[in-house]
Amino acid sequence: MERIIEEIREDLSRRITVTADRLTARTLAEDPAYAALLGRAGLRERIRLDLRQSVEGLDRALRGLPVELAEARATGALLAGAGLPLASLLRTRRRGGRMVWQTLGEAVAAHDPAALPRLLPAAAVLWDVQDQLTDALSEAYRRTETARRDHERERRTALLDALLDGAGPADGPAAGLGLPERGRFAVVVLAPGASGASGASGESGSSGSWGSSDSADSSGGPLDAPDPFDAKGPRVLWRIRADGETGLVQLGHHPLESVRDVLAPPGARAGVSPVVETPADLARARRLAALALRTATASGGPCTALLDERLPAALVASQAELAGRLRQVVLGPVLALPAEDRRVLLTTLGTWLTCQGSTTYAAQRLYCHRNTVSNRLRRLERLTGRTLSDPAHVVELALAHAAVLQRADDRVNAPIAQAPPAAPAAPTPAGTVRRSPRPPA
Repeated sequence: MERIIEEIREDLSRRITVTADRLTARTLAEDPAYAALLGRAGLRERIRLDLRQSVEGLDRALRGLPVELAEARATGALLAGAGLPLASLLRTRRRGGRMVWQTLGEAVAAHDPAALPRLLPAAAVLWDVQDQLTDALSEAYRRTETARRDHERERRTALLDALLDGAGPADGPAAGLGLPERGRFAVVVLAPGASGASGASGESGSSGSWGSSDSADSSGGPLDAPDPFDAKGPRVLWRIRADGETGLVQLGHHPLESVRDVLAPPGARAGVSPVVETPADLARARRLAALALRTATASGGPCTALLDERLPAALVASQAELAGRLRQVVLGPVLALPAEDRRVLLTTLGTWLTCQGSTTYAAQRLYCHRNTVSNRLRRLERLTGRTLSDPAHVVELALAHAAVLQRADDRVNAPIAQAPPAAPAAPTPAGTVRRSPRPPA
């Protein structure tokens, strides 16, 4: 068979050129990706070289020689770098393989029709050659694409770090990440060990890719700038580091509260900053989100803390030295009690504050009688010298209680129990007045 191919080589070369023209026209008509990247002349030359590789590979295989794969690898790397989809590349190669076989048959028939039966065994050899060339091309394509994605991810990670750390002007990094000059942004900081990207965008490790609450792309999401007004939820650009995960949230028209939906699947403890309007404010937003996280106490279970909903607790958390003094001055006598007494009084105070000063609702929440709550609160008043009928004293007790919870959360295993999660505020029952359980003197 190799002798026949040698005899028809010149005619086969001319026919391959015509075949390349036909395949070029079909490819441009059915796959516009080629036209955008290579143009007609570039595509025609690339297809002609690919078809010649197939013929030369067949010739070498029939002579017992290894197929040369260097050109196929170069083609895969070149077109991956140009951004041509691998599916388009493989589709054209499959068509090319069929057309090579057809062209080879036509050339043999024109040279010696009686030799056509001798061509049949070469079919299996040609498909094996095509498989080798396609495998080499695909492998080179994927290596190049992986390297390109890694480089793009590192670049975006560096841009994200520059924004969140406030390193230099924000214009360049924001543009590189596809962020508008003005918009609605927020920052989410997760507790160490929690994972938001795995539940939201499928990322793991150091990342810099867009994901959303409904995304399921385990490869890290699209690398191009996203549509900032996704109808299904805000977009989040996650940054994963050893000390935890941080998310840059592009809210679009979504309310800040919708961030809770993004974090709901992993159920992570998280702090959320207020809304900021420019990328230059994201470094400040990150600091505020970290402060909000400190108010999301571990004893209450998974919690997403929005800073604007936790301002008193955030105020305490931001001033560690003053918070310690506040605990000691206001609640020192209570903290000196035995552990169980201390737990009961502080839990009752926290529940009463959560129930907006209603002893009736506090008793329901604590599964005890209303008088029991009143007795505990009177004892708390005697120990602290504060009265719950004085708004100024209530503020001091609330802040001191937040300082105790903050310290307990910092210690991870705290003997102090937080009040049960708050239910929606209920109206005051008839005959119940929200006041101190002790009548004014």
